[in-house]
Amino acid sequence: MAETKKNDLLTAAILVSILYVAAQMLSDIASLRIVMIAGFSIDAGTFIYPLTFTLRDMVHKVAGIRSARILILAAAGINILMALLFKAVALMPPDLSVGPQVEFGLVLSPIWRIVAASIIAEVISELIDTEGYRIWVERVTHKYQWARVLFSNLLSIPIDSFIFSFLAFWGVFPNPIVISIFLSNMIIKGLTTLVSIPGIYLVPDHNL
Repeated sequence: MAETKKNDLLTAAILVSILYVAAQMLSDIASLRIVMIAGFSIDAGTFIYPLTFTLRDMVHKVAGIRSARILILAAAGINILMALLFKAVALMPPDLSVGPQVEFGLVLSPIWRIVAASIIAEVISELIDTEGYRIWVERVTHKYQWARVLFSNLLSIPIDSFIFSFLAFWGVFPNPIVISIFLSNMIIKGLTTLVSIPGIYLVPDHNL
């Protein structure tokens, strides 16, 4: 029985960690494009990035706080390597027999200010999310798993949105657009949190 529980925890930890890193990478790539939805300017990464907060909570539940912290830093490192790889490939001479292939550089060559803002916001907000989750479980109650996710995300989402929006776009876009990006980030991330909360019940608790 103990061996089965250990295997279940390991499997869940691997799957959730993969999803976390994938969501981080996809959101960083999508953040390079600003779209207009319902009158709000929105960086497109906002549509997937909020899932990382609940996925982080799931990793915390299934593998513990140390694993969650390591995963946050590892994901940041992977995103830096991804940006460096895209930049290196964009600078390599193309095979002109198949065309200049300028689309790769136009789409995926990183904008370093956005990359830096994204990674800084991710690390700070996800570590705050970790502490919020820990405080709720250790000092409030181990019950009401939905509440621990809601509490930790409510702490981290405003901080993430503020850091990213203003580091990435302040002084680059007009102030109303930057504020619009900040507000839309808050709204979408908040709604995504509500939708993703049930995910916390899909993984076992390493403490039980």
